[in-house]
Amino acid sequence: MKRVKIILAAGARPNFMKIAPLFRELKKYKGRFFPIIVHTGQHYDHGMSGVFFNDLDMQKPHYYLGVGSGSHAHQTAEAMKKFEKVCVKEKPRLIIVVGDVNSTLACSITAKKLHIRVAHVEAGLRSRDMSMPEEMNRIVTDNVSDFLFVTEKKGVENLIKEGRNKNDIFLVGNTMIDSLKFSLNRLRESDIGKFQTSLLAEELKNYGVVTLHRPSNVDNKSNLLKLVRILNKISGKAPLFFPIHPRTEKNIKRFKIILSKNIHVIKPLGYLEFLFLCKGAKFILTDSGGIQEEASFLNIPCFTLRKNTERPVTIESGTNILVGERINRLPSLVDKSLDKSSAKRRTIPLWDGKAAVRIIKILNKVL
Repeated sequence: MKRVKIILAAGARPNFMKIAPLFRELKKYKGRFFPIIVHTGQHYDHGMSGVFFNDLDMQKPHYYLGVGSGSHAHQTAEAMKKFEKVCVKEKPRLIIVVGDVNSTLACSITAKKLHIRVAHVEAGLRSRDMSMPEEMNRIVTDNVSDFLFVTEKKGVENLIKEGRNKNDIFLVGNTMIDSLKFSLNRLRESDIGKFQTSLLAEELKNYGVVTLHRPSNVDNKSNLLKLVRILNKISGKAPLFFPIHPRTEKNIKRFKIILSKNIHVIKPLGYLEFLFLCKGAKFILTDSGGIQEEASFLNIPCFTLRKNTERPVTIESGTNILVGERINRLPSLVDKSLDKSSAKRRTIPLWDGKAAVRIIKILNKVL
């Protein structure tokens, strides 16, 4: 029997964590599926993406498209042009896209115009904020996808309200958590002594982790300056480790913003290193989507530096606190979290490390 070709499309840092468990699971169906990894190159330097293939025990991509940076239109168009050539050559039965980046949108539209079925993993999430490029990417991708794999109940509700057929929607859990659980086991096996010694040389016990990359936070001088002033204040009580995103680093230099000496700026980390860093943190400050989920699973207080979140379950059942307009109160919110011995969370349904198993079982049946 001829194997079914399935393309797994990834473009940015979080995508790799989401496709890794799917790739491993597809490989178990030897003779049934032939998975092909396409890396669009939306995140294009090794420190931001390439290293994840090693950390997640996944082979290098079959195709690297080298899309690179640029405006949203340029990046999306480049991904579509280059991805189309791969689809025409490989003639897959299915494209799997994950998350909400420009590559997700580009690959899903390209596939549909070639009459190739599309599965969207992490479907149905909504922030209700149309100023976010990711929100537009989510909505359009969901509208053209044939199979909608959802991480949380609210996603199912959103899709049904938008008129999607219930038969196309599958609540399966979260492949990001699959990778997190997989990596926690590898973390115990890994030799990270050098990383631990160099990064935590001061043997800090009460530290926080910061990640910032969203344009609304880092491209506007006034917003970034206000955030940094608050971070500087927080770092006076608890040192902060800041794996810095290239665009954030560029703007801090461009705007001549001064960081406190208690904020330790470090290069972007590999996934295992970043997981090690977060696992020992007392709190996390972030504008990322995926880190809200990881922090909830790790039971670490997470302060989301945004006005909205597309992941409401992390607030309802996890450890996530949406800062929103309360940004000036952030230092006191962090103080309260440091006073508590541990965060409180409930188990989030189906976030058990088996989402990929469920997804591939469904695909095996419907293809």
